[in-house]
Amino acid sequence: MVLFGPPAAGKDTVSAALTRLDDRYGQLTKIKVGAGRTTGYRMAGHAELDALRAAGRVVLETTRYGNTYAIDRDDMDAMTGAGRVPVVHLGSVDHLRIFNAAVREPWLCVLLWVPREVCERRSQERGDRDTADRLAAWDEALADLQAVPEDEEPFHLLIRTDHSSPSATAAVVAKAHAEDGRRPARPGSLAALLRGGACDAE
Repeated sequence: MVLFGPPAAGKDTVSAALTRLDDRYGQLTKIKVGAGRTTGYRMAGHAELDALRAAGRVVLETTRYGNTYAIDRDDMDAMTGAGRVPVVHLGSVDHLRIFNAAVREPWLCVLLWVPREVCERRSQERGDRDTADRLAAWDEALADLQAVPEDEEPFHLLIRTDHSSPSATAAVVAKAHAEDGRRPARPGSLAALLRGGACDAE
């Protein structure tokens, strides 16, 4: 499944709650080329990433905060082959479109959302030194989502994580996944959520 959202929307927290709920769920470890935080990533050099590209293994490659991140198809296949459910984090609609075009079957896509002031507060509370960058990324995410055409609904679930606890959010997501709930959200629900409307966990 895909968890989509801006910084501080709760992607890591909800992923951990999903794993506690059912240990078949696991956050996919992305490849990272660059500096900064190493926890939760498979660190690699430019030569290794070039080799993965040449082998056709890179499903998606993104750049943010001066680093390059990539998803290795072999990592996804290893998890699914072991009976696990990879949880992939994304934050761009274009990246979501590229990812969906690259995978072999539809994935459950969940938008986790919080207002800007909640993003700022959470970033400060967890001690981020780059809160301004996180807020800029939130602004980009809002503009990105507002630009989604009215006849396109890229998500199956829309959840305000400031309205729902991590465990409750995980339960809603796991139920949709178990029921193969890969049906687009109701028309207009994305626009309503961005205006502060209700969400699927309410």
